Amino acid sequence: MTENENSKALLSVLWNGADILRGKMDANEYKNYLLGIVFYKYLSDTFLTNVYDLLFNKKPENMAEAQKAYEDIFTTEDAEELLADIKESYHYTIAPELTYTKIAESANNNAFQRETLQKAFNNVEQSDKIFANLFSDIDLYSTRLGTGEQKQSNTIAEVIKAINEANLLNHDGDVLGDAYEFLIGQFASETGKKAGEFYTPQSVSQILTRIAIQGNEDKKGLLVYDAAMGSGSLLLNAKKYSNKPNFIRYFGQELSATTYNLARMNMFLHDVSPENQTLKNADTLDADWPTDEETDFDMVLMNPPYSSKWSAAPGFLNDSRFSDYGVLAPKSKADYAFLLHGYYHLKNTGTMAIILPHGVLFRGAAEGKIRQKLIDNGAIYSVIGLPQNLFYNTSIPTTVIVLKKNRENRDILFIDASKQFIKGKNQNKMSQENIDHIIQLYTDYKDVEKEAHVASYEEIKANDYNLNIPRYVDTFEQEEEISLADIANELSEQDKEIKTAQNELLKQFAELTTSDEHSDELTTLIKTLEELF
Repeated sequence: MTENENSKALLSVLWNGADILRGKMDANEYKNYLLGIVFYKYLSDTFLTNVYDLLFNKKPENMAEAQKAYEDIFTTEDAEELLADIKESYHYTIAPELTYTKIAESANNNAFQRETLQKAFNNVEQSDKIFANLFSDIDLYSTRLGTGEQKQSNTIAEVIKAINEANLLNHDGDVLGDAYEFLIGQFASETGKKAGEFYTPQSVSQILTRIAIQGNEDKKGLLVYDAAMGSGSLLLNAKKYSNKPNFIRYFGQELSATTYNLARMNMFLHDVSPENQTLKNADTLDADWPTDEETDFDMVLMNPPYSSKWSAAPGFLNDSRFSDYGVLAPKSKADYAFLLHGYYHLKNTGTMAIILPHGVLFRGAAEGKIRQKLIDNGAIYSVIGLPQNLFYNTSIPTTVIVLKKNRENRDILFIDASKQFIKGKNQNKMSQENIDHIIQLYTDYKDVEKEAHVASYEEIKANDYNLNIPRYVDTFEQEEEISLADIANELSEQDKEIKTAQNELLKQFAELTTSDEHSDELTTLIKTLEELF
């Protein structure tokens, strides 16, 4: 089976699991069950495969073979050393009776017990701090699964059996991780507005990543940071465009505990080792992070919640992230607070790309002062206007702001990419051709009629530091000249058609008959129409 066929088969099986839950709860809830159970199968299958490999120096033919080999060795004196080796490398072990293979076997034999799966989750969570509370969003005792204990157990058992059909053993490269990412996207599509907190469409993720990684594609030990990471899709895109993907170190923070867990699972399913991921569940704006590990990054990528509220407490004026600007982002719009946080953590040689609403380009008051300071410092490198209706949680058009440090000049490249999309039923999409075109405009960094303009600092200053894209990129389309002779001919033809229609109407009235008492009225009507026509 080819990689593409393997991927499609995997997606089909995983989506079957979603079908079992779809009628019982909305996508925002059942995504936690499906993605959590898929992740546990991944951990279990990986564990059994590693056990078999250590015993026989090869992969098993199937999970049943690996399960039997594990059960045979588990009762011997060699088991302790074997499990210690695996624990050291992978940070967890699974008892024979708690493997996904064994649990699926009980489900197939109508002997499944929820307590066993719950114990399996608990054991992984307690094995290492990197797995702490990872399955906390999966309520195996929820009434949403059915009425009564038996129906609830049966629902989970059906999901387990459906997902067990997925062959996670022989996936190549990032097939499983990409399948997981696809499922997250599908859930985002079904969830609608709630999806904004955990998913950035892949087309937009690709644009930000390709922009931010330019010049660092060959760097070994690339440091990538997202302070509003959602499900981690922006962070993980760096793997696709780095020539040293196995050495990337990922740093991310997320406010929602549920979404934070999703990002952690996503990392593992994309084969990111625990040592290379530093993720935190906290409020990015409330307190600075990171402060005691790596604090400056080669790439800063962000798609924060738009115009959200934050405290803007006066004490933040002493916070090193914001203190240089003299004012704070307003309480009702935290956009610049996110931007300044990310920029503070950017290396002098790095690039930051953040998605924000267009208002940040022209709003005044405190935001205007922050924007002016950034422009005066040469921090803003490019402003790219994206098409509207790309995101699940909002239909408004958004802008990508690219920032750098220690630039030699203060020019800004403006790109109007608002027409680079394919219209969709619910959301617009960008094709690969659209994406490549935007990246080419950014890379060329030059004027292109109706699409791009490199504005000098003096030009921006003359515009009162207003960065609204139409001020710099003229997309006006001149209407075709209209021939007056053509208009006269068209009016003449229309006049002939009207007269023909009027004559036909009079002819039809003349053929009408009526009773004697109404004949005078009909005659009067026809005479009136003749005078009007």
